[in-house]
Amino acid sequence: MISEKAQKWFENELGISEGKGVRFLGKVYGDTQVHEGFSLAIDVDKPTDPMGITEVNGIPYFAESGDEWFFSGYDLEVGFDEKQGEPEYFFHENKDK
Repeated sequence: MISEKAQKWFENELGISEGKGVRFLGKVYGDTQVHEGFSLAIDVDKPTDPMGITEVNGIPYFAESGDEWFFSGYDLEVGFDEKQGEPEYFFHENKDK
C-alpha cells in the first residue's frame, strides 16, 4: 500500500520517465523495523521480474524477485512523514507466507 502523499512525493522528486517505476530493494547498512544491518533503498527502474507490484497513476511500484530475501514474510506499507517531508516505510508481518 502506498499513501497518496507518498505517491505524489515519488512523482515530484524522482522524475520518473515513461515506462519506469519505483523499485524497492534491500541494501547493506542501516536497519529497518525487521532487519538489522540492512535498510530499504529505492531506485527508478523498469520491472523485469517483479515478486510484487502495484500501479498508481500509471507508475509501477515494485520489488524484484532477486530481493525476495528482504521482503519475504512481510507486506510493505509506504506512508508519508509530515515532519521529514518524505516517505516512511512500515513492514507488516504477512502470516499467509
